[in-house]
Amino acid sequence: MSFADRLAAAVKATGSVTCVGLDPRKAQLPAPIRDAVSGDSPDAWAAAYTQFCNEIIDVVAGRVACVKPQAAFFEQLGPAGMVALGEVIAHARQAGLLVITDGKRNDIGSTATAYADAYLGQQSPWGSDSLTVSPYLGRDSLEPFVEVCDQREAGIFVLVKTSNPGGGLLQDRKTDGQTVYSAVAELVTEFNSTRLGQSGYGPVGTVVGATYPEQLAEMRAELPGSWILIPGFGAQGGGAADVQAGFDERGLGAVVNSSRHIIFAHARPEFKDKFGDAQWLDAVSAATDDMNAQLRF
Repeated sequence: MSFADRLAAAVKATGSVTCVGLDPRKAQLPAPIRDAVSGDSPDAWAAAYTQFCNEIIDVVAGRVACVKPQAAFFEQLGPAGMVALGEVIAHARQAGLLVITDGKRNDIGSTATAYADAYLGQQSPWGSDSLTVSPYLGRDSLEPFVEVCDQREAGIFVLVKTSNPGGGLLQDRKTDGQTVYSAVAELVTEFNSTRLGQSGYGPVGTVVGATYPEQLAEMRAELPGSWILIPGFGAQGGGAADVQAGFDERGLGAVVNSSRHIIFAHARPEFKDKFGDAQWLDAVSAATDDMNAQLRF
């Protein structure tokens, strides 16, 4: 089954369009995990990150469609962190969750091919289901990733209109009356045109932020065959009304990412007194239920 169809099946099976971002950070880990770290070595923190993420995975498995580990937080720990990332990806897949590795990789020529093979290839040591990819080196930099999607039925999410305020510096620029983000969307549509699965979607997804709801609606219309990964929900200010335009009439076509609002829910005012650090996993569970409820349109 293609990645796009597997994602559609996961959304239908769980009744959820939530994607849980796994962004472990030392200072924000709940006290039971943070205080158990012996010393300040990368190995010790990597073990804590693995425990933290895997316990979250166990809570949300079967209740959300996918998880999105952010590679940067693991990379901060060096080799030990990358081992932890591999363990987290493997645990999520064993739990039946689709994994979107957030690495925003890309390059040209053989280097792009190496990135594609590393994260998505048949013999990938990471075994991720999909990967976030930057388009700003051009068409030929994306083609190796699309080819690997064909070979392994994997997926990618191409940055189109990101949630950060500074993204418009390049993405909103116009050439011959067309914005850069619209030109990228046009290329994505072309890639998907011959690769649509039974769900009506292809393996080349896009990233469009919840913080730009008008552009999200525009991109849903321009990207009829593309799954949209929507960041910016929750801690970044996006709400349910902001993301609604990202879905098709069946309630498919988009997944909405939340990282801090779920994984560090024990520190949120509405959960802190009830759960706190001691019951941080109960806070994760409650925050997941809350987000799922908000996104049932």
